[in-house]
Order: sequence, then structure tokens, then C-alpha cells
Amino acid sequence: MENKSEEERLDKARLRVAKLKGFYIHLTIYLVINTALVLIKLIGNSYYGEAFMGPLWHFSTFATWMFWGIGLFFHGLKVFSNSSVFVKNWEQRQIEKYMAADKDKAEKLR
Repeated sequence: MENKSEEERLDKARLRVAKLKGFYIHLTIYLVINTALVLIKLIGNSYYGEAFMGPLWHFSTFATWMFWGIGLFFHGLKVFSNSSVFVKNWEQRQIEKYMAADKDKAEKLR
């Protein structure tokens, strides 16, 4: 019995590490890609004679940062929040509710 709980804790720890690793990889890719996009935009626009600061204030320069950042934010919430406890409790309550309802229906049919 003790080995099983130890194995379960080890599996949970591995899952937690995998989720953290996934988030950090996501964050790294987000920073690298968006920095490259901004640099390409700045260099490209300066090549065509625009002022350096001009493209910095265009929405298109930061649209990717913003929309991808929203997704990254929710990914971080999922990884770093303890909502899994709430979800498990909710799932258990729903299971008990439906089992009680089925039991009541079965008793009424008798």
C-alpha cells in the first residue's frame, strides 16, 4: 500500500515537472519569436525610410505579443494555480449528485 502511494506521489511530481517544463518552453519560444518579429519589423521599416520609433507604435508590431501573451497568461494560470483541487472536488460532488438522482429514480420505480 505504501509503495502505491509513493508511486502516485512520484507520478504527480513528474506530471507537475512536465507541466512546468512545457510552460517554460512556451515562454521561451514566445520571447524569441516575438523579439525576432519586432526586430524584423524595425529593420524592414528602417530600410524603407521610416523613422525608427514610428513602427514601434503601430498595433501590428505588438499584436502578436498581445494575443499570444493572453494565451501564455492562461497557460501560466493553469500551471501555477491550484484549481485542480477545486475541479476534483466539483467532479466528485457531481458524481455523487448523479448517483443520488439515479438511486432516487430506481427507488421510485420499485
